[in-house]
Amino acid sequence: MKIRINEKDAEITSGTTLGQLATEYRPGADVLILNGFPSPADTQLKERDEVFLIRRGQQPGRDELEGLMAARHTPGVHAKLKRACVGIAGAGGLGSAVAVALARIGVGRLIIADFDVVEPSNLNRQQYFIDQIGQLKVAALTDNLRRINPYVSVEPHPLLLTPENIPGLFAPCPVVVEAFDRADMKAMLVDTVLTALPRTTVVAASGVAGYGPNNTISTRKVAQRLYLVGDNVSEARPGSGLMAPRVGIAAHHQANQAVRIILGEEQ
Repeated sequence: MKIRINEKDAEITSGTTLGQLATEYRPGADVLILNGFPSPADTQLKERDEVFLIRRGQQPGRDELEGLMAARHTPGVHAKLKRACVGIAGAGGLGSAVAVALARIGVGRLIIADFDVVEPSNLNRQQYFIDQIGQLKVAALTDNLRRINPYVSVEPHPLLLTPENIPGLFAPCPVVVEAFDRADMKAMLVDTVLTALPRTTVVAASGVAGYGPNNTISTRKVAQRLYLVGDNVSEARPGSGLMAPRVGIAAHHQANQAVRIILGEEQ
């Protein structure tokens, strides 16, 4: 019977249990993951099951680590995510959180553009640290992402995005995440990508400020290649600031929609 153990093909005897497999292949393993979910040792294995055997506290070798980082994924998605490329326009509250989420699930290539530097007021919602104040955001974010997942290729571009440089920069990306604060920059990015990159889908955001109800943040398909995340009302303004919880909700909507597009689940 054919299964996969820690991302490698293996032949086992019919009727083998998860615990028996662990005893043979990874003595001392105390985290037994079957098809993305921790399972009891007496679980009987079936053809084409995907198993990860992990020993708590043990640092795996580099060859094995990447597979183990994806152990909790739904079976079959890791290879597709690893081949994917996502562009992120802006590395602030939305963009930095989107990048972290996509790096954690192993999206193979991230192209990130932002011209700004990290400053203290960013730290209330953006994925940076105090010792990174003054650094270019794309450089600081690249360092953080490499600490999270060294198997993701991160391409930082410290520049102001324009209609002239967007097509070349994001040409390899079937998905571009719009993560700007300014409405004019949002419109420019969306218009440029939809016009110049006919095979690219944009996941944009509008209305993520304040601390309004969680469930008013939604994802809507508003055009053939355009999704919009947010409540479309709560713009940042005096009296309605940008805060980590609600910005994070919207960013993870954007990241999850990017994943759905990569996996062909666009509706």
